[in-house]
Amino acid sequence: MATTQHYLWASGHFILLLSALRYFFAYATFKTVSPIWYKACYTGALLSYAIVCQKSMGVPQPNVAYVKKALLDENVQYFLLAFFWWTSKPIAITLIPFMIFSLFHALTFTRTTLMPQFLPPGPPATADGPPTPHRFAKQLQLWVKANYDTAMKAVAYAELIIFVRILLGALVFRNSILSPIIYAHFLRQRWYQSSFTRDAVAYTVARVDATIAGQGNPTLTNAWTQGKGLVARWGGSTLAPAQGARAAAR
Repeated sequence: MATTQHYLWASGHFILLLSALRYFFAYATFKTVSPIWYKACYTGALLSYAIVCQKSMGVPQPNVAYVKKALLDENVQYFLLAFFWWTSKPIAITLIPFMIFSLFHALTFTRTTLMPQFLPPGPPATADGPPTPHRFAKQLQLWVKANYDTAMKAVAYAELIIFVRILLGALVFRNSILSPIIYAHFLRQRWYQSSFTRDAVAYTVARVDATIAGQGNPTLTNAWTQGKGLVARWGGSTLAPAQGARAAAR
């Protein structure tokens, strides 16, 4: 049976998803959109991630060991990122990864908790077995399972695009200089913890390598090679890969 806490967790995802749809709908129709919808998106994210962080990490402890463990937890990382975006000037593209996560969690919550309350179960698979889920629930489960990996790949590429956006934004003073620094550290963590991020980085670097090689410009090639070396040394300097299952709030 779903608990109050579980309903609050789901409500955060529904708030995020619906507010983001409203926010992007205004963009698509060239209408002015109130920043309150952006705040609502990340308020929903903070609610959901706070609950999951509390369940996975327990009550916060004022000691170094707890802080180190928390900073290597994927849910804590997304919670801190959501808080940073909540306090920052709105950047619409940053909502995309959170929207994708919320979509899959909202669908799963609908299938496992809401649908059984309104749709009758199917006949038992065996004579003495339990009732089977309604066919709509089965179809929804199959869709989520079939599209999960594709969605996580989309998140990984979206997060790389977000970094490019806020890096360029910092150069032209459209967002704070702190944003790309914080997000670079976040991506560093994601590279260690997510195979989807590693694949996205590898594919992107290979495409850039091929493009630069095709230019036949030794200066550009040298600059790109040195830049990759610096990033590789920074990225692999101290962080150890985190162990554990995929983040529960994602």
